[in-house]
Amino acid sequence: MKIRATTILGMIHNGTAALGGDGQVTLDTTIVKHHSSKVRKLYNDTVLSGFAGAAADAFALLERFENNLEKFKGDLLRGAVELAQDWRTDRYLRRLDALLTVMNKEHILVLSGQGDIIEPDDSVIAIGSGAGYALAAARAFRIANPKMKTPEIVKRSLEIASAICVYTNENITVLEL
Repeated sequence: MKIRATTILGMIHNGTAALGGDGQVTLDTTIVKHHSSKVRKLYNDTVLSGFAGAAADAFALLERFENNLEKFKGDLLRGAVELAQDWRTDRYLRRLDALLTVMNKEHILVLSGQGDIIEPDDSVIAIGSGAGYALAAARAFRIANPKMKTPEIVKRSLEIASAICVYTNENITVLEL
């Protein structure tokens, strides 16, 4: 799956969780919107989520994930496993073209339609077209300045990605737990 048109970066660092995304929306190779928000807080502001891919597909998945969070009383891991199982086995959901990042202060995950639930070893994850750039920048900032605040690392890393990736812009939203 080749997801373009955004960059989402999440990180848990020094007891703080932050998730950010750029604001650009593209249709094929045309920029159609500059100020979109692809990150949000869920379940009484205890979970952060972000998406890359088709917005309508992502919203359908986020709605299911939110229902799972309610069903499992905010248990991020159970909600993610349930969504991944549904996404992989349901004929309708299987066709959806998106990636989700969900996180709380303890866990950060990427969920895909192939049934993947990926939790990185170093609590930094990125999805979308500028993911590699943002991920590398976040890891470098964390090493170079371990006392740097998590939201600042996320914002600055996304700014670096926006300077390199044509599907990522500098209109960045960062949420923090």
